[in-house]
Amino acid sequence: MKIAGFQMQPVVGDIEANLAKIEAAAGKAAEREAGLLIAPELALTGYGAADRFPGLATPAHGPVTDRLSEIAARHGLAIVAGFAEQTHEAIFNSAFFTDGKGQTAVYRKCNLYGPYERHWFRQEDKREVLADLGGIRIGFLICYDVEFPENVRRLAKAGADLVVVPTALPRGWSGDFIAEHMIRVRAFENQVFVAYVNHCGTDDLFAYAGLSRIAAPDGRLVAAAGVEGEALIVAGVDPSAYARSRAENTYLADLP
Repeated sequence: MKIAGFQMQPVVGDIEANLAKIEAAAGKAAEREAGLLIAPELALTGYGAADRFPGLATPAHGPVTDRLSEIAARHGLAIVAGFAEQTHEAIFNSAFFTDGKGQTAVYRKCNLYGPYERHWFRQEDKREVLADLGGIRIGFLICYDVEFPENVRRLAKAGADLVVVPTALPRGWSGDFIAEHMIRVRAFENQVFVAYVNHCGTDDLFAYAGLSRIAAPDGRLVAAAGVEGEALIVAGVDPSAYARSRAENTYLADLP
């Protein structure tokens, strides 16, 4: 299966504009025969929405996520996109998965980053959220979650072949290190694919690193975007092609 990552510059506070961007990317991804399109963390609202989050937050199953499912169905692929999820008790930094055929999943960020996120969102307890697509088992994390090795390890132990990570990585030396090195290590040490899909450009509050990456189980990058500009990166995900890597790097089998 091919997957696509949409490095995106959302329009902060404009869900309709961001749905239109995702639909355009879905069309391009479908043309390249991708079965899954991944958009960044809080792609539907913009990461820098701040005091607009309460007015932009939507339920996990409502008109906005229905629109994502309709886009997925129209273009014949699955979609993962970040959104601000409104429940009866709080707002969560969440990711919505839809295959366009009735299968959906919602993942809530379990490691909130810094006072900004802790102010606007409630932190979820750690849990494994998985979905099956085209014979590939997908696990979900959001941004800072992937920087804790135990989160990826839990998904790998639960059978994930691919860990999808919508992110809002800021510019700076630490962000560069995460994108260039940590993502590849997470893939290698767990023998899974990791798709790390970021914002680009700036908004009123933040500047983003770009550098979206798809890493393979042997630690190689199989697709990458630059620092500047929106981009669609596409890579094949075939776990069977990495049997040699798994045979040589038996971390999961050798856990005590």
